[in-house]
Amino acid sequence: MQRLKPIMFVGTASDVGKSIINTGFCRIFKQDGYWPAPFKAQNMSLNSYATPEGLEIGRAQAVQAEACGIACNTDMNPVLLKPTSEKSSQVVLLGKPIGNQSAYDYFMGNNKQELFKEAKAAYDRLSGKYNPVVLEGAGSISELNLKHRDITNMRMAMHAGADVYLVADIDRGGVFGSVYGTIALLTPEEKQLIKGIIINKFRGDARLFETGKKLIEDLCGIPVVGVVPYRKDIHIEEEDSVGLEQKHHQSSTGKINVAVVLLNRLSNFTDFNVLEKDERVHLFYSNNPTEIEQAAIIIIPGSKNTIADLIDLKNNGVAKAIVNAHKQGKTVIGICGGYQMMGQHVEDPFHVEGSIELMPGLGLLPVKTVLTEEKITQQCTFHYKQDKATCTGYEIHMGVTESDKPLNQTGTGFDGYFQSDTCWGTYIHGILDNGVVINDLLKSDVRIDKPFDYNVFKEEQYDKLAAHLREHLDLNYIYSQLLK
Repeated sequence: MQRLKPIMFVGTASDVGKSIINTGFCRIFKQDGYWPAPFKAQNMSLNSYATPEGLEIGRAQAVQAEACGIACNTDMNPVLLKPTSEKSSQVVLLGKPIGNQSAYDYFMGNNKQELFKEAKAAYDRLSGKYNPVVLEGAGSISELNLKHRDITNMRMAMHAGADVYLVADIDRGGVFGSVYGTIALLTPEEKQLIKGIIINKFRGDARLFETGKKLIEDLCGIPVVGVVPYRKDIHIEEEDSVGLEQKHHQSSTGKINVAVVLLNRLSNFTDFNVLEKDERVHLFYSNNPTEIEQAAIIIIPGSKNTIADLIDLKNNGVAKAIVNAHKQGKTVIGICGGYQMMGQHVEDPFHVEGSIELMPGLGLLPVKTVLTEEKITQQCTFHYKQDKATCTGYEIHMGVTESDKPLNQTGTGFDGYFQSDTCWGTYIHGILDNGVVINDLLKSDVRIDKPFDYNVFKEEQYDKLAAHLREHLDLNYIYSQLLK
């Protein structure tokens, strides 16, 4: 197979669709017989994943690796920032946390040079094994105050010698100004790498934008390689939780109302993708005490700062609503940080999350958690409630919770606490991806003999996305540039 140049998708802003387009090209190259791999030098996200080696990367790169048909590894996302508050983040380098930093210290400090060196080395290792590497930028490529410290966008593109495609979101408006301004602020060396512009999230008849395409090409001197229509029927795991607030109301359609508590520092919201697709369920996210108390099932999700989110729940009335719902016989379960919150207290002797050393929990489970400096990251197999079916999931947490009544038996021991069928907690992310768990949780009169197969569903979505991009982008032009 002929060697392709690396390709990179960058944006005029955050949330323009870079990750989705990157994922689609990962699948396109796989379909066309190449051996692609994704790469994002630095990712900021609370949605992470454990590699087979037990290391941590951003979930988006794990999804893109899946679209490539390969196992994920830390070279695909060498630097991961996991926000712990509005002003600071945990820094994860090559899958392992190296400490917390304020946003100012991280973006303005001298350590970025060392991180850039690590990022370039990670890219070089991938480039030696895969063809092509599909790179993704972050945010806007024209943040002038940060560009000289940026390790993700055009500096990485120049190191890789990548063909770069600028993605713009027409749905948010101002597409001409955002594209022209972004290009105008590039240096001549950077602009030379830009091979095309992608207009994304177009609603309506794309033929109406033919004049717009010509105007952008004349203004920027760069071809518009396609206008990608907005599609609601292609479901790729999202990188960020910005849209969760839109999934915000109970349903009166006769389905089972399942409330996911909308934490300020909610992590790994992809735990609920399968439940959202279940035809018996109406899933919604809420921090409204009344809505939460009225739900049939309440799930307390993972958190990047368990103590801070626990304090918020007590202050906004959600904690009381959860306890009241439990007393009424409603089902309450917790995953990871949510499991920790359900216990008697959370202890932080090493100040992992902040200055508070002890915080009483919700008191729903007779367990106590001690936060530790060492992070546990691992994929796992387990048996749920002694069921014979083998289930899969992964753990990402800093903390130990002692339990004398475990929910799951894992390959290395036990996990979680089982209080009753309506009250339990677990450290395992992805536990709800397993049909035996979903059926037991819902206890619905409507049984599904053949549970929703999430893996098959995801493969179908990658193929649908690839077909969508093939239809609306000039693949012949893109390949002609990559083969130069």
